[in-house]
Amino acid sequence: MKTSNHPKEAQSKPPILLIDDHEEILDFLADDLGETYQVFTAKDGREGLDQLFLHPIQLIVSDIMMPGMNGFDFCRIVKSTIEYSHVPIIMLTAQNTLNSKIEGLELGADAYIEKPFSPEHLQAQIASLLNNRIKIREYFANSPLVHINSMAHTRADETFLERLNGLIQDQITNQRLGVEQLADLMYMSRPTLYRKIKAISNLSPNDFIKIARLKKAAELLCNGDYKIYEVSEMVGYSSQTHFGRNFQKQFGISPSEYVLKEKNRSRQGNK
Repeated sequence: MKTSNHPKEAQSKPPILLIDDHEEILDFLADDLGETYQVFTAKDGREGLDQLFLHPIQLIVSDIMMPGMNGFDFCRIVKSTIEYSHVPIIMLTAQNTLNSKIEGLELGADAYIEKPFSPEHLQAQIASLLNNRIKIREYFANSPLVHINSMAHTRADETFLERLNGLIQDQITNQRLGVEQLADLMYMSRPTLYRKIKAISNLSPNDFIKIARLKKAAELLCNGDYKIYEVSEMVGYSSQTHFGRNFQKQFGISPSEYVLKEKNRSRQGNK
């Protein structure tokens, strides 16, 4: 494994993984990307899986044709493994065939770049994928009615998020619901659950639970069948004041203002 950064410098840089069996290509890409990212490298898919286990990788750039485990097999494993399925993969290849591109995309690759390529193109593709993930997370967290599956990028992610959200909804009146209980219900270790939730949403499990409560509250308030204090209790708050402060902080609007806004929207829709 190589990293192009000093430890202190690397802490604020997104960690990415480069996989290629040509050492000169790894060295070139690591040097080119090292100013912006914390770069880890591997020479085939198996080494790549080892690096994923050791580091909180945010994006992968992988060659396809490699000895040992090739890029297709590596992509298939990553995108079907719950711990890593959220990680975007850019595939590099000298195979300029439509079938090759289709195979990579069907396996869940997020982008496909043909060799030879410009470093600027790769830089732009990496930045675009990472920035889009950030925007999706922010949209989910700040929008009352946006569904949790908006953050799913693979079927494995979707399954994980649906199960996670379902368990939270089943326990939503439980004021003590936390990461330990949630990990038990998900049949996952606490560290694994923490890493997965953090990687997908950039939230801690406790913050994720809090937002799930507030989104359920927004749904109930939008339906108009309950008073604010009733909704507060239904989503696990013992204090309406505490609920109101959290709702305002998360969505930028108080529960009462939100109810009025939704009523006005409903009236306008019925005209």
